[in-house]
Amino acid sequence: MKYLPLLWANLRRKVVRTILTFLSVVVAFLLFGLLEAVGYALTGGAELAGQDRLVTQHRVSLIQYLPKSYLDRIRNLEGVKVATSQDWFGGIYRDDRNQITATAVDPDTFFEVYPEFALSSEQMKTWRSTRTATIVGRDVADRYGWKVGDKVPLRSNIFRKRDGSDTWDLDVVGIYFVPNGDNTNLFLQYDYLNEARTYGHDEVGWIIMRIDDPNRAPAIESTIDTLFANSSTETRTTTESAFLQNFVNQVGNIGKIVTIVAAAVFFTMLLVTANAMAQSVRERVRDIAVMRTLGFSNGSVVGLVLAEGLLITVVGSVVGLRLGDALAVSIGKQMSQFLPLMATPPNSYVPGILLAMGLGILACAIPCLQVWRLEVVDQLRRA
Repeated sequence: MKYLPLLWANLRRKVVRTILTFLSVVVAFLLFGLLEAVGYALTGGAELAGQDRLVTQHRVSLIQYLPKSYLDRIRNLEGVKVATSQDWFGGIYRDDRNQITATAVDPDTFFEVYPEFALSSEQMKTWRSTRTATIVGRDVADRYGWKVGDKVPLRSNIFRKRDGSDTWDLDVVGIYFVPNGDNTNLFLQYDYLNEARTYGHDEVGWIIMRIDDPNRAPAIESTIDTLFANSSTETRTTTESAFLQNFVNQVGNIGKIVTIVAAAVFFTMLLVTANAMAQSVRERVRDIAVMRTLGFSNGSVVGLVLAEGLLITVVGSVVGLRLGDALAVSIGKQMSQFLPLMATPPNSYVPGILLAMGLGILACAIPCLQVWRLEVVDQLRRA
């Protein structure tokens, strides 16, 4: 306990400098938290993907369709438990600014492939019996004030109806909620889209399947692509995680971007903290010499300097990460239709604190080395 008053006194020696150094650490880790949140928002879907799900799409591009007959052929393959199809709809609600992630799905097999979206038995019955049925995520329902039983006019920026209209009238029959997942989707029935659209009749966007053994995924992928090789519509089959990651890769290598920006931020923070600690030690040379004369060992003095740096960086990192998470959640609420998973991932806190400890030790390395090397006489002479 005798060291705590000394530590507190050292921090109060230059209050303004201590506060500014602390704030630089807070800002650095606030930016780190925001970068982690952006990275998670863009890649979180891939991380949450089912380990037993594979996706088959057109070999050339996702915007090119597959024959619906492919679905039945894939269902009959050994190792495939169930398969379903999806079509990108491109939903707009009233105003072009209200973009919704809308997808047309097979009503009978969708919930077998995605059990996490399951509804109550009554809602499931209504879903299967209503051609214009739609289910929406809770975030979408809350944003627009929708409830079960509402009729929703949804426009598509991709499909037009045969009567020339681009508005599809939907009936909300269920609202799903996935804890810690994406609750910003809307699903409508494939048959309703297929019977009225002007092109792509009896074609599907991509096929998703659940397999009985994730370890057999590479073999099943190869089997599917070989089955349709040399046909007019060749395929590319990947894991669901890789499929979702392809969307992120269109933006760029998010992981590399986050790493580069974070490295620049922390290098700057390291210079600022190291300079502040070095200046603090230089100003305390006389005090250190007196402490050494009174019997404090080199290890005790170095420990005080190190504790000072670690206290600033560790506490600053915790405050910065919490503020970064709060800011990320606030931004996510405003941009939930684009970044539904915008939040600092929980697994970023431990690496963040460990990084703060490492930076604190590095920032104090030179001052600690100076303290260790100088003899008491030299310290008094320099003072």
